[in-house]
Amino acid sequence: MPLFQWSPELSVSVKEIDAQHKKLVDLINLLHDSMKSGKGKDVMGDIMKDLTDYTVYHFSTEERLFEKYGYAEFARHKKEHDDLTKQVLDIKSKFEKGQVSITIEVMNFLKDWLNHHIRQSDKKYSAFLNSKGVN
Repeated sequence: MPLFQWSPELSVSVKEIDAQHKKLVDLINLLHDSMKSGKGKDVMGDIMKDLTDYTVYHFSTEERLFEKYGYAEFARHKKEHDDLTKQVLDIKSKFEKGQVSITIEVMNFLKDWLNHHIRQSDKKYSAFLNSKGVN
């Protein structure tokens, strides 16, 4: 059973961003499955790298749209992105140095942060971007 299920409630009504959110959910689930099945550090390291790289890519997509259309909450939203990016890169770095392992607490942090961020922050820009013709 996946750690995190995508549901229509998570949709922000922007196809490109919904697809990216689904990919992030899939990567979190892949990392979780690898952790549960005792995959080696190399496999988990590759997945963690993919997750961090894709998170940065996804955030840049949102930020590009915010800048292009003049989203009023751009600065606040970017700060949330910057904070999570720093946390995830810190986890990745510590994992690579053997200072931390991927645990259920780490997995729950990633799941809860993404779930909360989509439901609380990302949902706020749905109507704005839709009103600009971004669907």
